[in-house]
Amino acid sequence: MNKELLDKEKDELIIHAPREFSFSENLSYLSRSSNECLFEIVDQKIYRALFVENETILVEIRAENDTMIFVRFLGRTSSIEKHVQEAVSQYVRQWFDLDTNLFPFYELAKNDPLLQRPVSQFYGLRNMGIPDLFEAIAWGILGQQINLTYAYTLKRRLVERFGKSVEYEGEKYWLFPTPEVIANLTVEDLVEMKMTVKKCEYLIGVAQLMVRGDLTKEELLNAKDVKAAEKMLTKIRGIGPWTANYVLMRCLRFPAAFPIDDVGLHNSMKLVMETEAKPTKEEILKLSGAWANWESYATFYLWRLLY
Repeated sequence: MNKELLDKEKDELIIHAPREFSFSENLSYLSRSSNECLFEIVDQKIYRALFVENETILVEIRAENDTMIFVRFLGRTSSIEKHVQEAVSQYVRQWFDLDTNLFPFYELAKNDPLLQRPVSQFYGLRNMGIPDLFEAIAWGILGQQINLTYAYTLKRRLVERFGKSVEYEGEKYWLFPTPEVIANLTVEDLVEMKMTVKKCEYLIGVAQLMVRGDLTKEELLNAKDVKAAEKMLTKIRGIGPWTANYVLMRCLRFPAAFPIDDVGLHNSMKLVMETEAKPTKEEILKLSGAWANWESYATFYLWRLLY
């Protein structure tokens, strides 16, 4: 169990990150879209609203020397309760994937023809997570068969129409819509977001499953292996192998999650190998043969070359 310290004078949590971590590299990744609506980055600090322990908390996240993270609670007139501190700390640790030991992955990558370049270029980058299951699945559904830029546009429309926000010093900070809100919508409520009818149906369907308790993060985490968890997800309408593996990577942290049919993965491999044609599935399986239980991180680092 990682113990975090609270600087009571500043209402600030101090979180110690592992050696193989670079706050600046992760901040660079988080800055990839100017249309991100769930946090703001200003002067190397992240500002984000979190819903923890049944209350909305606004935090500022910064770092010193890359590996010491400071989380400041904003707009509070009372002291921060211990259970709230712990919940916020846990969220940050999950978001930045601080509890994964990357040393074995970096040792593996040293001699891997596909991973040498991205690991050298982005050393300290973490598989930035989406701790909330509904948000992770929704983001996966929104991103199906469209480019990343338009996916961010759809997310902003959804969040600003159905999410909640808090204000601080004249700025609004948004929370992703809850399953309870989306479950009560109709397709007609969502099509004005300029999403396809099928995506609207998928989002509402997933939200209803979660509200009924038929889909939970705990149940997926208790799956015996990544294939079992993938099968549980792909039984759900609107979730195919790509979306399932995306959720397994970014939310559930299955290290062997591997979206092998992903176009971005193919393009990044093509880029590294300097070939004209994308690799076949058989070639990918051969090239990834040494990645056992690091497929998720290998994919994320290869994606980073493009996004």
